[in-house]
Amino acid sequence: MSTMYHRLPVEAYTSQEWFDREQRLIFSRSWRFAGLVEDVPGPGHYISVQAGLNNLFIVMGRDHRLRAFHNICRHRGTQLIRAVGKTQKALTCPYHDWTYDLEGNLISVPDEEREFPGGVDKSCLGLKPASVDVWRGMLFVHPDPNPPSLAEWFGAVDPHLGPHDPNELVEYEEARSSYDIKANWKIVVENYIDVYHLSHLHSDTLHMYDHAKAKFGWEGPHYHFWEPPSADYAKDLEKNLPTPRVIPEPHVGAWVPMLFPGIGLGASEESWNLFIITPLGPDLTRIENRSKLANASSWEYSKQQWSSWSFWKDFGGAKYKGEDAQGEDDPMASGDFTAEDVYACEQQQKALTSPYLEIGPAAKGESPILMHQQAVLDFMEGQEKWA
Repeated sequence: MSTMYHRLPVEAYTSQEWFDREQRLIFSRSWRFAGLVEDVPGPGHYISVQAGLNNLFIVMGRDHRLRAFHNICRHRGTQLIRAVGKTQKALTCPYHDWTYDLEGNLISVPDEEREFPGGVDKSCLGLKPASVDVWRGMLFVHPDPNPPSLAEWFGAVDPHLGPHDPNELVEYEEARSSYDIKANWKIVVENYIDVYHLSHLHSDTLHMYDHAKAKFGWEGPHYHFWEPPSADYAKDLEKNLPTPRVIPEPHVGAWVPMLFPGIGLGASEESWNLFIITPLGPDLTRIENRSKLANASSWEYSKQQWSSWSFWKDFGGAKYKGEDAQGEDDPMASGDFTAEDVYACEQQQKALTSPYLEIGPAAKGESPILMHQQAVLDFMEGQEKWA
């Protein structure tokens, strides 16, 4: 009998079979974050993204319309384009130079008369279409050319995500990062939505917000979360913000939802952040972080930094200090909440293979974990029903 991790068997976090099933039923059949709208700024610009078993790309046509296609040449299946770039008028497969226009039509087959004596019917060999849509300044793709709309997919949770308008903000390039966590993607999601751990694992790194007053819930498979600033932070909030405001007063707090199947948002009074989860294997997950800040002058940033210095100079610190720390490289002594989370996820993943593993009761603040596990089960069951 399988050991259960609440509503899922432990094998759901460790086996290749489960991972392959999730790739087929979840990540190949749901809307996938592809980038920000400014990543495809004009005609000929394109980006590609892996959506489960499908490599897709978005390209802006000469008519300034965004289109999405499967990144597969109709000749032998070679990927047409790299991750990101720009082309002037056409997309050419590197293998045999079959060429498509920006609208996906096959327009050129080299040596056609010699190699294909009967000719090639280009009209039926255009690129396979996928779907693209824009929501809150983000680009999303779906492998299906006719999926449920993005507005329908996120509509119910949208009112719970805060008053931020990412289109009015600018990306802070220095904050963009990508790193791998040696844990199953669901462990990473469930750590993100675990309210119970905020006051404990992050007792010194995230105490500018009042975790005890957090409000959280679900709209379909999507988790939403908000918490107010702590008393010390809120006492002189406008002075204490590290960078200029991005939302109007009197809005305050941190909105930290997790949108199914792996799109984390982290929005507060002074920033809007992305936490994109990509499963790489049963025990390996890639994270991409991107951040947007106020579209303000360097002088405004300097003034806010000077204003908040007295609060932040003594803020935070390491969870473990002195003899409790296991050296300078101990994540628990880093004073970095991301390092704390990565450590916790990886240690939990290691324990899942132990024959002595027993999962204890779920705390009230861990109830989102059970709900996420149920969302995974429900989504896969629904997809198998219609397969």
